[in-house]
Amino acid sequence: MSDKTRIFIAGHRGMVGSALCWLLEKRDDVELFTQTREELDLTHSSEVQEYFLENEIEQVYLAAAKVGGIQANNQFPADFIRENLEIQTSVIHAAFAAGIGRLLFLGSSCIYPREAEQPMAEEALLTGQLEPTNEAYAVAKIAGIKMCEAYRRQHGCDFRSIMPTKLYGPNDNFDPESSHVLAALLLKAHYAKLGKKKVMEVWGSGQPRREFLHVDDMASACVHLMDLPEKKYWAAASPHCSHINAGTGRDLTIAELAELALSVVGSEAKLKFDTSKPDGSPQKLLDISRITDLGWEAKIRLAEGMRSTYEWMLANWDLVEGEPRQGDG
Repeated sequence: MSDKTRIFIAGHRGMVGSALCWLLEKRDDVELFTQTREELDLTHSSEVQEYFLENEIEQVYLAAAKVGGIQANNQFPADFIRENLEIQTSVIHAAFAAGIGRLLFLGSSCIYPREAEQPMAEEALLTGQLEPTNEAYAVAKIAGIKMCEAYRRQHGCDFRSIMPTKLYGPNDNFDPESSHVLAALLLKAHYAKLGKKKVMEVWGSGQPRREFLHVDDMASACVHLMDLPEKKYWAAASPHCSHINAGTGRDLTIAELAELALSVVGSEAKLKFDTSKPDGSPQKLLDISRITDLGWEAKIRLAEGMRSTYEWMLANWDLVEGEPRQGDG
């Protein structure tokens, strides 16, 4: 058997999963394993367990999830909670049953209460009401964290969790109906430029504040946490607060983000705010002191990351006529 660590990426076609593959493929001490949905149904725990055993998988990155913006979360809450719970429950239990040495569960900053004190520390979890527009998705992610904690408490599993702020970058979703806020604003700005529009409409008041992390930085944070010795990770976390935040420590308003999107795209449109649309949480800024104390920090600045993301969008998406919606999930 090879001396390389045998790693399975669940969700390798998604934004985070593909960034993880790109990063880990450059290492000569890793052997990567991936499966499409058609090849392996992650909701069937016995099949996943069998795959792990047959391929002698040693580590799992659980990046598979159903994701979407505020519109999709609001419209299909049952789909979001059901599909995410099914995937998480299946993969986490299969990893335990197959004797997987280490697993990293990828969560979301929406797990924190809507009115949480800013910046949001890991201990803010379950201290208040969630944002109603993405509550179903958030509950599923909270369940994933708690499932990892429970398997560690009962079985001693080294199952870790990382909670990123809002992500963007290559392989983001630019679908007009389901994209997240940054991708949606780049798309809106693009159409405003093509149509030489004088006005670009933005959902909500523009005042909510958001933090954004490039997906390549997210991948490096995931690998950094997974590479930590077990004692070092759990000294920074705890058995009852096992997740660790990942972000930049900087936020901006949606209005400022929209202006940046116009600048990146090269549109001279002015902003118009539709206050009949929901704002979502007033602010989402993570306390990243734990992960910085562990030696990791983000490298990619927002303007730089948005420019490269726009270039990727132009090269990889068949853009159609029409006005995109604006997500915030």
